[in-house]
Amino acid sequence: MADPAQNLRSSVVTEAVDDRHWRVILRRLRATFSAPDFATGATFVARVAAAADEANHHPDVLLRWGQVTVTTRSHDVEGLTQRDIDLARVVSAIADDLGLEGAVPRSEILEIAVDALDIPAVRPFWAAVLGYEEATILPFDGAPADSSADDYVELRDPAGVGPTVWFQQMDAPRPQRNRIHFDIAVPHDQAEARVQATIDAGGLLVSDREAPAFWIMADPEGNEVCICTWQARGSS
Repeated sequence: MADPAQNLRSSVVTEAVDDRHWRVILRRLRATFSAPDFATGATFVARVAAAADEANHHPDVLLRWGQVTVTTRSHDVEGLTQRDIDLARVVSAIADDLGLEGAVPRSEILEIAVDALDIPAVRPFWAAVLGYEEATILPFDGAPADSSADDYVELRDPAGVGPTVWFQQMDAPRPQRNRIHFDIAVPHDQAEARVQATIDAGGLLVSDREAPAFWIMADPEGNEVCICTWQARGSS
Protein backbone atom coordinates (compact mmCIF):
# COMPACT_ATOMS: atom_id res chain seq x y z
CA MET A 1 0.00 0.00 0.00
CA ALA A 2 1.34 3.42 -0.93
CA ASP A 3 2.50 5.71 1.86
CA PRO A 4 -0.25 8.36 2.30
CA ALA A 5 2.46 10.89 3.24
CA GLN A 6 4.59 10.31 0.14
CA ASN A 7 5.19 13.47 -1.87
CA LEU A 8 3.65 12.84 -5.30
CA ARG A 9 4.59 14.32 -8.64
CA SER A 10 2.25 16.88 -10.16
CA SER A 11 1.55 14.65 -13.16
CA VAL A 12 0.46 11.78 -10.90
CA VAL A 13 -1.92 14.01 -8.95
CA THR A 14 -3.30 15.56 -12.13
CA GLU A 15 -4.18 12.13 -13.49
CA ALA A 16 -5.80 11.04 -10.22
CA VAL A 17 -8.26 13.91 -9.60
CA ASP A 18 -11.49 15.01 -11.27
CA ASP A 19 -10.47 17.35 -14.09
CA ARG A 20 -13.86 19.06 -14.03
CA HIS A 21 -12.70 20.75 -10.85
CA TRP A 22 -9.08 20.30 -9.81
CA ARG A 23 -5.76 21.64 -11.07
CA VAL A 24 -2.24 21.42 -9.65
CA ILE A 25 -0.76 24.90 -9.14
CA LEU A 26 2.49 25.63 -7.30
CA ARG A 27 2.53 22.29 -5.46
CA ARG A 28 -1.05 22.85 -4.36
CA LEU A 29 -4.30 21.28 -5.52
CA ARG A 30 -7.00 23.86 -6.17
CA ALA A 31 -10.61 23.84 -7.32
CA THR A 32 -13.00 26.75 -7.76
CA PHE A 33 -16.74 26.14 -7.74
CA SER A 34 -19.59 28.37 -8.88
CA ALA A 35 -22.50 28.65 -6.43
CA PRO A 36 -25.93 30.10 -7.29
CA ASP A 37 -26.10 32.07 -4.03
CA PHE A 38 -24.21 32.72 -0.82
CA ALA A 39 -26.26 30.29 1.25
CA THR A 40 -25.51 27.38 -1.09
CA GLY A 41 -21.83 28.26 -1.00
CA ALA A 42 -21.91 28.33 2.80
CA THR A 43 -23.64 24.93 2.90
CA PHE A 44 -20.91 23.56 0.63
CA VAL A 45 -18.22 25.00 2.91
CA ALA A 46 -19.84 23.46 5.99
CA ARG A 47 -19.94 20.02 4.39
CA VAL A 48 -16.33 20.34 3.21
CA ALA A 49 -15.33 21.31 6.76
CA ALA A 50 -17.06 18.25 8.20
CA ALA A 51 -15.36 15.98 5.65
CA ALA A 52 -11.99 17.57 6.41
CA ASP A 53 -12.44 16.97 10.14
CA GLU A 54 -13.34 13.35 9.47
CA ALA A 55 -10.24 12.89 7.31
CA ASN A 56 -8.05 14.97 9.66
CA HIS A 57 -6.76 16.79 6.59
CA HIS A 58 -7.81 20.41 6.30
CA PRO A 59 -7.84 22.56 3.15
CA ASP A 60 -7.94 26.32 2.81
CA VAL A 61 -11.45 27.41 1.83
CA LEU A 62 -12.41 30.85 0.51
CA LEU A 63 -16.11 31.73 0.27
CA ARG A 64 -17.21 34.66 -1.88
CA TRP A 65 -20.53 35.58 -3.40
CA GLY A 66 -21.21 32.96 -6.06
CA GLN A 67 -17.83 31.24 -5.66
CA VAL A 68 -15.96 28.87 -3.36
CA THR A 69 -12.26 28.08 -3.78
CA VAL A 70 -10.78 25.01 -2.09
CA THR A 71 -7.00 24.55 -1.87
CA THR A 72 -5.32 21.52 -0.34
CA ARG A 73 -1.69 20.69 0.31
CA SER A 74 0.13 18.38 2.71
CA HIS A 75 2.07 20.90 4.77
CA ASP A 76 4.28 18.30 6.42
CA VAL A 77 5.91 17.52 3.05
CA GLU A 78 5.30 20.93 1.40
CA GLY A 79 3.65 19.17 -1.49
CA LEU A 80 0.84 16.84 -2.56
CA THR A 81 0.11 13.38 -1.22
CA GLN A 82 -2.57 10.71 -1.42
CA ARG A 83 -4.35 12.56 1.38
CA ASP A 84 -4.94 15.51 -0.97
CA ILE A 85 -6.21 13.23 -3.74
CA ASP A 86 -8.62 11.52 -1.34
CA LEU A 87 -9.92 14.83 0.00
CA ALA A 88 -10.35 16.20 -3.53
CA ARG A 89 -12.52 13.22 -4.43
CA VAL A 90 -14.73 13.80 -1.41
CA VAL A 91 -15.04 17.53 -2.16
CA SER A 92 -16.00 16.80 -5.77
CA ALA A 93 -18.69 14.38 -4.56
CA ILE A 94 -20.11 17.07 -2.26
CA ALA A 95 -20.11 19.58 -5.13
CA ASP A 96 -21.97 17.12 -7.35
CA ASP A 97 -24.53 16.46 -4.63
CA LEU A 98 -25.21 20.21 -4.34
CA GLY A 99 -25.18 20.76 -8.10
CA LEU A 100 -22.11 23.04 -8.05
CA GLU A 101 -20.02 23.28 -11.20
CA GLY A 102 -16.27 23.78 -11.51
CA ALA A 103 -14.85 27.11 -12.64
CA VAL A 104 -11.32 26.07 -13.64
CA PRO A 105 -10.19 29.37 -15.27
CA ARG A 106 -10.76 31.15 -11.94
CA SER A 107 -8.16 28.98 -10.19
CA GLU A 108 -4.79 30.70 -10.13
CA ILE A 109 -2.11 31.69 -7.61
CA LEU A 110 -0.07 34.90 -7.65
CA GLU A 111 3.54 35.12 -6.49
CA ILE A 112 5.93 38.09 -6.39
CA ALA A 113 9.54 37.41 -7.37
CA VAL A 114 12.40 39.69 -6.29
CA ASP A 115 15.74 39.39 -8.13
CA ALA A 116 18.54 40.02 -5.64
CA LEU A 117 22.33 39.89 -5.46
CA ASP A 118 22.35 39.34 -1.68
CA ILE A 119 19.16 37.46 -0.77
CA PRO A 120 19.87 37.18 3.02
CA ALA A 121 20.27 40.97 3.17
CA VAL A 122 17.16 41.76 1.16
CA ARG A 123 14.70 39.19 2.49
CA PRO A 124 14.36 40.59 6.07
CA PHE A 125 13.27 43.96 4.66
CA TRP A 126 10.41 42.39 2.73
CA ALA A 127 9.40 40.24 5.68
CA ALA A 128 9.23 43.30 7.92
CA VAL A 129 7.50 45.69 5.53
CA LEU A 130 4.84 43.11 4.57
CA GLY A 131 4.47 41.54 8.02
CA TYR A 132 5.24 38.16 6.45
CA GLU A 133 6.91 35.07 7.89
CA GLU A 134 9.81 33.04 6.48
CA ALA A 135 8.97 29.52 5.36
CA THR A 136 11.38 26.83 4.23
CA ILE A 137 10.16 24.78 1.29
CA LEU A 138 11.43 21.40 0.19
CA PRO A 139 13.53 21.33 -3.00
CA PHE A 140 11.59 19.95 -5.95
CA ASP A 141 12.82 16.90 -7.82
CA GLY A 142 15.43 17.93 -10.35
CA ALA A 143 16.49 21.10 -8.50
CA PRO A 144 19.88 22.45 -9.67
CA ALA A 145 22.86 20.85 -7.96
CA ASP A 146 24.30 24.26 -7.09
CA SER A 147 21.17 25.39 -5.25
CA SER A 148 21.73 26.96 -1.83
CA ALA A 149 19.56 26.99 1.28
CA ASP A 150 18.39 30.50 0.40
CA ASP A 151 16.77 29.14 -2.77
CA TYR A 152 14.23 27.34 -0.60
CA VAL A 153 13.14 30.13 1.73
CA GLU A 154 10.10 32.18 0.79
CA LEU A 155 7.92 34.71 2.59
CA ARG A 156 4.28 33.92 3.33
CA ASP A 157 1.35 35.93 4.61
CA PRO A 158 0.54 34.48 8.06
CA ALA A 159 -3.14 35.14 7.32
CA GLY A 160 -2.87 32.97 4.22
CA VAL A 161 -4.37 35.65 1.98
CA GLY A 162 -1.60 37.64 0.29
CA PRO A 163 0.75 36.39 -2.44
CA THR A 164 3.94 34.54 -1.59
CA VAL A 165 7.21 36.43 -2.13
CA TRP A 166 10.26 34.51 -3.32
CA PHE A 167 13.80 35.56 -4.21
CA GLN A 168 15.75 34.76 -7.35
CA GLN A 169 19.54 34.81 -7.20
CA MET A 170 21.25 37.27 -9.55
CA ASP A 171 24.88 36.88 -10.58
CA ALA A 172 25.30 40.51 -11.68
CA PRO A 173 23.35 43.78 -11.56
CA ARG A 174 20.76 44.23 -14.30
CA PRO A 175 19.85 47.93 -14.24
CA GLN A 176 18.24 47.70 -17.66
CA ARG A 177 15.21 45.82 -16.31
CA ASN A 178 12.81 45.84 -13.41
CA ARG A 179 14.10 43.53 -10.68
CA ILE A 180 10.64 42.77 -9.26
CA HIS A 181 8.18 40.80 -11.33
CA PHE A 182 4.97 38.85 -10.83
CA ASP A 183 4.55 35.13 -11.35
CA ILE A 184 0.98 34.10 -12.09
CA ALA A 185 0.56 30.33 -11.86
CA VAL A 186 -2.47 29.15 -13.81
CA PRO A 187 -4.05 25.77 -14.60
CA HIS A 188 -1.81 24.06 -17.13
CA ASP A 189 -4.57 23.84 -19.73
CA GLN A 190 -5.36 27.56 -19.42
CA ALA A 191 -1.84 28.92 -19.91
CA GLU A 192 -1.78 29.39 -23.69
CA ALA A 193 -5.13 31.18 -23.60
CA ARG A 194 -3.77 33.49 -20.89
CA VAL A 195 -0.67 34.19 -22.96
CA GLN A 196 -2.80 35.06 -25.99
CA ALA A 197 -5.13 37.25 -23.92
CA THR A 198 -2.09 39.11 -22.60
CA ILE A 199 -0.77 39.67 -26.13
CA ASP A 200 -4.21 40.84 -27.28
CA ALA A 201 -4.19 43.34 -24.41
CA GLY A 202 -0.99 44.95 -25.71
CA GLY A 203 1.57 42.69 -24.04
CA LEU A 204 4.79 41.41 -25.53
CA LEU A 205 5.94 37.80 -25.48
CA VAL A 206 9.53 38.22 -24.26
CA SER A 207 10.37 34.52 -24.28
CA ASP A 208 8.68 31.14 -24.56
CA ARG A 209 11.96 29.21 -24.36
CA GLU A 210 10.97 27.57 -21.08
CA ALA A 211 7.33 26.95 -22.00
CA PRO A 212 5.20 25.25 -20.79
CA ALA A 213 6.99 25.80 -17.46
CA PHE A 214 6.64 29.56 -17.98
CA TRP A 215 6.25 32.29 -20.58
CA ILE A 216 7.87 35.69 -19.93
CA MET A 217 5.52 38.54 -20.81
CA ALA A 218 6.02 42.30 -20.65
CA ASP A 219 3.70 45.28 -20.64
CA PRO A 220 4.25 48.18 -23.11
CA GLU A 221 6.79 49.74 -20.70
CA GLY A 222 8.78 46.55 -20.15
CA ASN A 223 7.44 45.43 -16.75
CA GLU A 224 7.53 41.63 -16.70
CA VAL A 225 5.15 38.88 -15.63
CA CYS A 226 5.75 35.13 -15.92
CA ILE A 227 2.75 32.95 -16.74
CA CYS A 228 3.60 29.64 -15.07
CA THR A 229 2.40 26.03 -14.91
CA TRP A 230 3.66 22.86 -13.24
CA GLN A 231 4.57 21.28 -16.56
CA ALA A 232 8.14 20.75 -17.81
CA ARG A 233 9.58 21.11 -14.31
CA GLY A 234 11.52 18.70 -12.16
CA SER A 235 8.46 18.14 -9.96
CA SER A 236 6.20 17.12 -12.83
